[in-house]
Amino acid sequence: MSPESAVALPDQAMAPRPWRIRARHAEIASDEVFSWTLEPEADSGTDADSNTPPAPGQFNMLYLPGVGEVPISVSAITDDGGIVHTTRAVGSVTRAMQDLGPGAVVGLRGPFGTAWPLEQARGRDLVLVAGGIGLAPLRPVIHAALERRADFGRVVVCYGARSPGDMIFRDELEAWGAHDDLDLRITVDRGTAAWRGDVGVVTQLVDRGGFDRRNTLAMTCGPEVMMRFTAAALERRGLKPEDIYVSMERNMRCAVGFCGHCQIGSQFVCRDGPVFPYPVMEPAFRIREL
Repeated sequence: MSPESAVALPDQAMAPRPWRIRARHAEIASDEVFSWTLEPEADSGTDADSNTPPAPGQFNMLYLPGVGEVPISVSAITDDGGIVHTTRAVGSVTRAMQDLGPGAVVGLRGPFGTAWPLEQARGRDLVLVAGGIGLAPLRPVIHAALERRADFGRVVVCYGARSPGDMIFRDELEAWGAHDDLDLRITVDRGTAAWRGDVGVVTQLVDRGGFDRRNTLAMTCGPEVMMRFTAAALERRGLKPEDIYVSMERNMRCAVGFCGHCQIGSQFVCRDGPVFPYPVMEPAFRIREL
């Protein structure tokens, strides 16, 4: 590529900025899933007021020097501009992240990607369907819906986890369940002797309805097979495919659509997503083992 044809990228796209871990919280007993609250490192030239705040659904690239870099969705924004990321330790980078606590400094690039269509949902019923750690990218949507409750009709949150011990944000789940104006439904794949809730796949919660199929916008995040069956369940309830949004987070490396690792058909997940209207991803969902 010649210098004349090169695409100019903003500094935040390529240069990691130092952010310090202010707090760390284990989301499940095994500590396999944990949340960091990050704040800009002092004297780094970055502050929370000047930094572009991530929109619900966007992600940042988190960098550990000498280890590597991974894309992590934003799971919350604190009142003072701190950014919360919730991570599952599954690879070399995230396992190294698991060992870091308050005071450690990491690199951050972003925010990147498309956001959940909250403005498009204004005045409509809102259905959110999450599987496992897929609740993390939808958590800012729940926060926004509760803060702007009058902007939406019914708000239905369906959450599925492998077991009661695998549920994340347990304190918030309890608080959300106490809201009279939010319909929280939870199921697990495997119950325990103490579990008194639903057992089964999360799509069974969608099948119960409780929303206006003619005026609903749905958002879903989780394993791709779960999102495919969720979309099918929502369509059975009468939703149009274009009123369903999915979040894809696979194989992202560069965050700017250059490396090609996250390409699905003509789409680059990091650049064109991770949030997509379901009709854009539906052809890929029909290809087994893609």
